[in-house]
Amino acid sequence: MKAIREARGIGLRRLAEAIGIDPGYLSRIENGQQGAGNGTLHRYAEELNVPIKAITHEETPRDQE
Repeated sequence: MKAIREARGIGLRRLAEAIGIDPGYLSRIENGQQGAGNGTLHRYAEELNVPIKAITHEETPRDQE
């Protein structure tokens, strides 16, 4: 997650503000120290304009064909 955000040139504080969470919480999520709810993950992906699976690494049944 952090690599995607940094590749887009978006600062942690700016992204946290845009998705409505505390920067410290976002930092812990990005560093794997804390989990995030689906709503937070979807807002994160939407703000970075990436598919949700790019940040969750989840595969759908279609991806496994």
